[in-house]
Amino acid sequence: MKELLTRKECTAMRGIAILAIMLHNYCHFIGKIVKENEYQYLSFNNDRLWQVLTHPDALLPVHLLSYFGHYGVPVFLFLSGFGLVKKYEETSQDSCPPVRFVRYSYLKLLRLLIVGFVLFVCVDMVTPGRFPFHWDNVLAQLLMYINVLPEPDKIIWPGIYWFFGLMIQFYIVYRLLLYRRSTWFVVALIVICWLLQMFCEPDGETLNRLRYNCIGGMLPFGLGIIVARIIPTLGKYFSHTGEKVFPRLGKLIWLFLAILSCVLVFAMCFNFQTWLWIPVVIIIVCMAMVKLMPECVQKVFVWFGSLSAAMFVAHPIARKLFITVAWKQDIYDGLMLYVIVAIALSWAVKQIVDRIPKPTL
Repeated sequence: MKELLTRKECTAMRGIAILAIMLHNYCHFIGKIVKENEYQYLSFNNDRLWQVLTHPDALLPVHLLSYFGHYGVPVFLFLSGFGLVKKYEETSQDSCPPVRFVRYSYLKLLRLLIVGFVLFVCVDMVTPGRFPFHWDNVLAQLLMYINVLPEPDKIIWPGIYWFFGLMIQFYIVYRLLLYRRSTWFVVALIVICWLLQMFCEPDGETLNRLRYNCIGGMLPFGLGIIVARIIPTLGKYFSHTGEKVFPRLGKLIWLFLAILSCVLVFAMCFNFQTWLWIPVVIIIVCMAMVKLMPECVQKVFVWFGSLSAAMFVAHPIARKLFITVAWKQDIYDGLMLYVIVAIALSWAVKQIVDRIPKPTL
């Protein structure tokens, strides 16, 4: 049985996504580096990007990682939607009651969040620039509803932990609205969420709030659900034997898609309406990368993908420790130390998390 994405390729995509996120979250903390348009569309960030592209210097890779690295998040959302269909819809098992499903999903996320959050708070308390944690925000973070509070970008710390609140929202939306429902309903929900964003002020607080929550991430998440459902159906339609067969695209076609998508990503950055659809192109780029990788290279990204959950919660700790090197000494010196420590710390966090009992569905 041939599929568009194998389990190994999905893991490699996670590896690409987590490395992009990890490097982005270091680079964009450096003052003179180009900042990203993640939650809002800010024209002056595009102006800075164009400036460094037309007048490149030794810091160009850092600028690009800062501006584009956050697009690892929609790759994770795509894989989450894709995986939920594979796990819960392609089997004949009875459906799990919504309350049990949400409880299981919450405990699965909390098992990871609590380890990273406790370690981060300990490091944050003994390093310069201590964050003023408040009990109600800490509670909101642990219960994963902090995303819906006003000014989420000012109360979520470390900022990357907003993803936990986003994922619990998607688990609820999936089980209540999308589970084994018509694919057209998924398409309709994507369109509704897109319309809610397209009429917002590009640099306004409303758009910021929407993109911190499931409305802003519905496009890649829903796309993952659609792809997981449609590809086997197309395979059956085109197969003479009735098997699930998806004809593998040739290397040259994947290479063409990769080049075209990279060009489109840059071009789409400079218009608000096309910017909303960049996650689709990013996902195509990521898929093409894993299809074009030599097997030895793919194994490296598969390893990073297997470590991605621990790396997600661990890398803000390493950033807090080593960002001052980039501020006071040299950007690449700090980046190298940060990557080494983040990888080692992620492995250690994984050992801790693996010893915590897993929730049962």
